[in-house]
Amino acid sequence: MPLIGIPADRRLTGKHPFHMVGEKYIEAVSAGADAMPTLVPALGAATDWPRLLEAFDGLLFTGSESNVEPYHYGGPASAPGTLHDSNRDATTLPLIPRAIAAGVPVLAICRGFQEMNVAYGGTLWQQVHEVEGYLDHRDDESLPLDDQYATAHEVRLEPGGLLGKIFGVKTLRVNSLHSQGVQRLGEALAVEARAPDGLIEAFRVANADAFAVGVQWHPEWKFQHDTYSRALFAAFGAAARQRANSR
Repeated sequence: MPLIGIPADRRLTGKHPFHMVGEKYIEAVSAGADAMPTLVPALGAATDWPRLLEAFDGLLFTGSESNVEPYHYGGPASAPGTLHDSNRDATTLPLIPRAIAAGVPVLAICRGFQEMNVAYGGTLWQQVHEVEGYLDHRDDESLPLDDQYATAHEVRLEPGGLLGKIFGVKTLRVNSLHSQGVQRLGEALAVEARAPDGLIEAFRVANADAFAVGVQWHPEWKFQHDTYSRALFAAFGAAARQRANSR
């Protein structure tokens, strides 16, 4: 069984910091990718990058309530009250390009998708709904979770792209729970899907030797009940197994 690392958030719970990963991501790796999920603590520069990359057959970069600190991409200061996680930034931003260069399969979701763009030199809109021409991609947090994670809009898959091959369709409907989005696409990234307003919803690392995909939506939410989410995690798991079997 392949071993897939999931870099953690660092959060205060009460007065103490905890390194944590959401259960929905753990379940999606375990059952969806048929792999062993393992938390990677947000140690930043103290991380032993070579040993970490040698240990894992894949890496999943998750969504989070926190946003990438804008100084990493030359953006303006965040709105007051924005949650940041400097430990996670210091761990994931250096890790993503290292992992892909080493041939470690990568799947990035929501914050992870935004981290991946920043790690490759891209920039972010901090409040997409305030940018003329774009939809409001946020969820209504007053609603029950099933309603927050319900499908919200269509995405159009790029002809000849990897996701089109995995899903076998030209469009699909996805959920939408984000205020940030890709402003300028990072170098070496190729668009895989766009929302109706043109916002990039998925990309891949074009020259990667292994699976290296980011999606803005949340395929981990009740993935068992969605054909395309199951297909995405199955493809990620297959890439991780291929790496495990080759070593």
